[in-house]
Amino acid sequence: MSESHVPAPTGRTSGVRRRHLLLGAMATPAAAALPSLVDATSGAGAAPVAPPEPGVFDPHSPRFAIAVLPDTQYLFDQDRSDPAPLESTFGYLAEQRGLANVAFMTHLGDVTEHGDADEIELADQTFAALDGVVPFSVLAGNHDVDSSTDDQRGDSAYLRAFGPSRFAGNDTFGGASPDGYNSYHVLTAADRGWLVLALDWRVSDAGLAWAQGVIDKHASTPVVVTTHDLAYADDDGAATLSPNGERLWDGLIRRNDQVFMALGGHYWPPGRTVLTNDAGNDVHVHITNYQDRYYGGAGMIRLYQFDLARGVIDVETFAPWFLTRDAAERPPLGAEVIELTGDVDRFSLPLDTEARFAGFAPDTSPRPRPPRRVIGRHTVAYWRFDTVGLRGRVEDGAVVDDGAVAADLTRNGNDLVVRRLHSSGPGVLTRSVEHHEGAPAHASLRFDGGQSPDRGAVLEAVADAAINSATFLDGFTIELFVKLPEPFEGDHAWMGILSWQGRAGDAGKTEGYSPLESVCSLNLSGERFLQFVLYPHVQNASPTSWSHALPVGRWFHVAVVNDGSTSVVWVEGSRIARNPAQPAHGIATLGLPFTLGANAFDNAFGQGFYGYLGDVRISDRALTPAEFVVPFT
Repeated sequence: MSESHVPAPTGRTSGVRRRHLLLGAMATPAAAALPSLVDATSGAGAAPVAPPEPGVFDPHSPRFAIAVLPDTQYLFDQDRSDPAPLESTFGYLAEQRGLANVAFMTHLGDVTEHGDADEIELADQTFAALDGVVPFSVLAGNHDVDSSTDDQRGDSAYLRAFGPSRFAGNDTFGGASPDGYNSYHVLTAADRGWLVLALDWRVSDAGLAWAQGVIDKHASTPVVVTTHDLAYADDDGAATLSPNGERLWDGLIRRNDQVFMALGGHYWPPGRTVLTNDAGNDVHVHITNYQDRYYGGAGMIRLYQFDLARGVIDVETFAPWFLTRDAAERPPLGAEVIELTGDVDRFSLPLDTEARFAGFAPDTSPRPRPPRRVIGRHTVAYWRFDTVGLRGRVEDGAVVDDGAVAADLTRNGNDLVVRRLHSSGPGVLTRSVEHHEGAPAHASLRFDGGQSPDRGAVLEAVADAAINSATFLDGFTIELFVKLPEPFEGDHAWMGILSWQGRAGDAGKTEGYSPLESVCSLNLSGERFLQFVLYPHVQNASPTSWSHALPVGRWFHVAVVNDGSTSVVWVEGSRIARNPAQPAHGIATLGLPFTLGANAFDNAFGQGFYGYLGDVRISDRALTPAEFVVPFT
């Protein structure tokens, strides 16, 4: 944007008159520890070090990033040009392709200041660093083309450099409008498609019709609309649609529920707002532009870091050109814009994809799997809590009565029987339709155990169950699905999730925390760390595994794998850090019941488990993550 070319909307002071620098020292992101991509001793215009080979992008990970690059026009400005900041940014993105799982980069227009052939050629050469390395899109801003025209303007230096021919070989490139100034890109991330619409700074009616056709052809794909002129903001960052933004909103965005985010540059300061579309859903509208900052924004980027496991998009804004230099070599003003931490530059957005995308992409999570598809030749016990396990249709919140049986679906006779602890009321054990997305059964048990006073419920194996005496000398794998409630209320320190009853001392085990504790148990500490304690059949020891703090409100698959010599605990297919190297050969079982929902101390139960339990499977050998109930590769 410039004062002479783009007047501010009526009643608004021009952005040029409102220029300011963000004051104060900025915190450096974790990425600051990465090797420098620029000669730290050089100044502006220094030749960049060759970027590293790009990492491997993982399209299956629930965590990925989309990089947003706004107005770079002051870096391509006749004889004032200096592409060094952008070269550093592109090197950083190449490096982060695998490390931060960068799926895509989108430029928001005004690549150059005047759009003349020399500026465009230099920009063309600079962007070549991304070709074949990180997929990206570019759109025209008013400084790249004749600003008095729309996308029907015909040929231009911009179109020859950044038109469809540039992207034709890219896997993400879906196509362009007949005029060539609008394009769409489909990237695969978190095992689903995401469509990026890159629209000209002034889209004609024909361009809007083309964009609508693209959305119609991708009717179940979420969409991010990118354009140059979308919205402007006040000093507090509150954004308002510009006249052109209103045209896009009314002519395209509001009627298409698939559009959940719209991004623009052009104006400064940056800002954001949330609008409601015709389907009653949120659309996040953001302005990203830092050309008014030191060194024309210094190639600053914004990373939209999608974390679908947490249901959020974490946004951060920083300048790799300064970030990757040694602190002593950063110019004083550069140090002020290493990272921007204001409310419009660093924030998080909620994104519940199942709820937000339900109107056009209904939940396609796996359907329940029958027991025969879960039970293998090494499965010695398998329990689930849908209509096949505890009998009767699952009614959310229905009480599970004492004496109810959860059948061992292997038909090995390891049935579990429900009983309440102490004088616990009926509400301590109920049915639930909640479940881990990958769980075979779409049901669970909700335990409401606790202490002060002790309460809870357990499921105990029948007296003659083989599981009670199994020693597993050749190894074992115990798998279960667990979720802690949110909010996590009350004191539940050291509650048991599962155990084999029987005192370790009675099994001749004197080395360990106490001879009175159970021979084998999976517990949760006061800090919500998983703790797996095993008294081996052979050794006089108690090797113990510890996890990180288990977050609340989220399902986890937990697997304890013993290969006959050592035990390793996995959470969501990820090996935890504190697994002991101490030998662990077999389980010192005493013929007392295997139990879900509590852990006995000195053969007496105190509190019961507080949370949800899904399917539980026990195998008589060590399984690999690819063989878990939820295969992890």
